[in-house]
Amino acid sequence: MTRVKAVGQRRQRVYGALGGVVAGYAGLSLSELAAAAVRPESGPVTAVGGALVDRTPAAVKDWAVRQFGTADKTVLLLGVLAVLALVAAAAGVLALRRRAAGAAVVCGFAAVGAVAALSRPEATWQDALPSLAGGAAAMWVLYLLTGALTRPTGRPPAPGSGADREPARGLDRRGFGRIAAAALAGSAAAGYAGRRLTAHGSAGATASRAGLRLPPPARPAPPVPAGADVGVPGVSAFLTPVADFYRVDTALVVPRIDADGWRLDIHGDGVTRPLSLDLRELLARPLVEHDVTLTCVSNEVGGPYAGNARWLGVRLADLLREAGVRPPSRGGPADQLVARSVDGMTLGTPVETVMDGREALLAVGMNGAPLPFRHGFPVRMVVPGLYGYVSACKWLRELRLTTFDAYDAYWVRRSWAARAPIKTQSRIDTPRPSAEPRAGRVPVAGVAWAQHRGIARVEVRVDGGAWQEARLGAEDGTDTWRQWVWEWPATAGRHTLEVRATDRSGAVQPGLRSDTVPDGATGWHAVEVRVRPA
Repeated sequence: MTRVKAVGQRRQRVYGALGGVVAGYAGLSLSELAAAAVRPESGPVTAVGGALVDRTPAAVKDWAVRQFGTADKTVLLLGVLAVLALVAAAAGVLALRRRAAGAAVVCGFAAVGAVAALSRPEATWQDALPSLAGGAAAMWVLYLLTGALTRPTGRPPAPGSGADREPARGLDRRGFGRIAAAALAGSAAAGYAGRRLTAHGSAGATASRAGLRLPPPARPAPPVPAGADVGVPGVSAFLTPVADFYRVDTALVVPRIDADGWRLDIHGDGVTRPLSLDLRELLARPLVEHDVTLTCVSNEVGGPYAGNARWLGVRLADLLREAGVRPPSRGGPADQLVARSVDGMTLGTPVETVMDGREALLAVGMNGAPLPFRHGFPVRMVVPGLYGYVSACKWLRELRLTTFDAYDAYWVRRSWAARAPIKTQSRIDTPRPSAEPRAGRVPVAGVAWAQHRGIARVEVRVDGGAWQEARLGAEDGTDTWRQWVWEWPATAGRHTLEVRATDRSGAVQPGLRSDTVPDGATGWHAVEVRVRPA
C-alpha cells in the first residue's frame, strides 16, 4: 500500500507541474494580448528580458555576443521562457498542498514582470497592466486545475484513520483534462489575437515606410570606383547587402514607428534656437549621400560586426548650426550630443567630432531605400570614425546638448568608454579557418578599415615570417573599408596566416590582443589552414 501511495503521489505531482505550466501559458498568452493593447514592449517576457539586458555586466554581454552573435536576443528570450516554465511547474506542485503557496509564487512572478515593465525607459503605469492581468489569469487557471487534482474521490475514509472528518482526495483526470484543454484553447486564441493586434498596430508604420519616397540627394555619392572589389570569391562584398548587414542593439522588440507621427527635438546647452522637426520637414533639407563603414565595439578581432553601406541623410552639423550650436573649440558650452531613441536608449557623441567637417548624418536611407525597421527607420545617426555605441543611434527621436561631466549615456554607465574612435582593424575573409587549399598560388584576401583615417597598407605574413605587402582595392574614401589580396605561394603542411593594416596617419595596427571592453578590441587576425599537396 505504501508503494501504491507513493506512485499515486508522484503521479499527482506530475499532474500538478503540468497544471502549473498550463496556467503559466494561459497567463503569458493573456499578458501578451494585453501588451498588444498597451505597447509590445510592456509584455512580461520582453520587459524582464530588457531589464536583464540593462543589468547585465558589460563583460557578460560581450560574452553573449561572442557566443550567440545576433541570436543573443532569441537565446535570452528562450531563457526567460524556460525560467517561467520552471516557476510555473513549481507553483503547480506547491498548490497541491496549499493553494495559497502556489498563488503566492504566481503573484511574485507577475510582480517581477510588472516591476520590470515599469523600470523600462519611457514606461507609464499602464505598462504594468499586462503582467498583472496575466498573473490573475494564471492564478485562476491554476485554482481550477488544482481543484481537479485534489477534489474528493467519493470513497469513505478508513475507520480509525484519523480522516473521519475529511473525505479522501485524489486525481480527477477527466476533470483536469477538460479544464486543461479549455485553458490551452483559450490561451491559443488569446495568443493569436495578440499577434493580430500587434500586426494591426504596426500596419500604419509598415504602410508609411512602403509609401515613403526619398528625395534625390542634393550631393550624391560618386560611383564606387572600379577596382574597389578585388574580385576574389569569399571576400565581403564592398557594399554590404541590407539583408546581411549586422545588427547589434538591446531592442528585444524592434520598434516600428509610423513615419507620419515621427518627430525630432533638438535642445539643450548652447542651443539658442531649439528645433522640432517632422520627417517631411527633415526631408525638405538638402540630402547628402555618403558611403560609410559601421563597426560595433563588440566586434572581436576578425569578427563579423562590420558592414559598409551607402547612406542618405541630412548633415547633422548643419542642423546643429541652425539650432545655434557651437563646438567646444569655438566656445560652445556643450561637448556631448546625447541621442535618445524611441525605446529610451541613449548614446553620447562628442560635439567636436560631429562638427569637424566629416559627413555625420541623420540618415533616412540605406543602399538606395528607406531604412529598414531593424536598422532604425525612419531616422538614425551615422557618424564616420566612431563605434556605433557612441554614434549610431537608431529610431532617433531626441538630440540633447550637454557635457560628458554632466551625463553618462547608457553604455558608459555599463563600463564602456565615453569616447570611442574606431581602431584600425583588418580581417582575413579567405581562406577560412581550417580550410584545406592545394599547394600553389592561394589568394589570401579580406577587408581592412580605419574610418575617417583611411587604409594606407595591408600586410600578411605566414608562420611568423616576414611581412608581405598585399594589393589594395581602390579607395572609395577614408570612411569605408578597403578590400585587399595577397597571392600566397602556399606549400603543403599546416600554416598560420596573420594580417595587419596601417592607416593613413601612419599608425600600424597593434599586434597585442585586448578585449572589446572598454573601447574596442586590438590584435592581428590569424587563420590556421592545412595546405594539401598539389
